[in-house]
Amino acid sequence: MGGATFDNFSGQAGSKLVGAAFEARAQEFLQRQRLRFVARNVSCRGGEIDLVMRERDGALVFVEVRARAQCNYGGAAASIGWQKRQRIVRAAQHYLATQRSHSREQPACRFDVIAFEAGRLVWLRDAFRADEV
Repeated sequence: MGGATFDNFSGQAGSKLVGAAFEARAQEFLQRQRLRFVARNVSCRGGEIDLVMRERDGALVFVEVRARAQCNYGGAAASIGWQKRQRIVRAAQHYLATQRSHSREQPACRFDVIAFEAGRLVWLRDAFRADEV
């Protein structure tokens, strides 16, 4: 990867493949933590969720996966600004609305971040809340 800075894989050749590889690593990690895979790359107009997982208690976990080759400017986790959080929440609301037709009850939800900081995986549980955006 050289000395290039990767901000959630944008602007780089082959960024979809790089992003998919980090998402796969994040999914494998979360499954080892006993979360169950639900969906990947859930998108709607104006937003996308990298991973949707389910906790053992039934809570849905919307996961943003970020990676940076270096920890400059606060690292990968710090790169998730207010606008990005807003787009993730919008996509989560869309996802829940499409799932609600199958089930009347809305499950508990949370927003996690899996950040790859210079190759090290950092799991930020409950990184932000929908009512904060």
